[in-house]
Amino acid sequence: MTNMVWKRNEVESPCIQICVVHPTEKICTGCYRTIDEISRWSKMDCSERAEVMADLPERKPRLGKRRGGRAARLNQP
Repeated sequence: MTNMVWKRNEVESPCIQICVVHPTEKICTGCYRTIDEISRWSKMDCSERAEVMADLPERKPRLGKRRGGRAARLNQP
């Protein structure tokens, strides 16, 4: 007898367990979802989840902007 694992046919969460919401962009720095998307994920149907997943790659660059940090402070006149 083979062990069959029951699987649901749905879009998996993009969560990578780095749950920090960027203060100005208002998206998670780990998965790039909004707080609303994260809280509603379990209630979304497959098409809604797929739509969110399709948008995530476009959000990543929004978090790449750095304000300068220590190096910027040291270079100020």
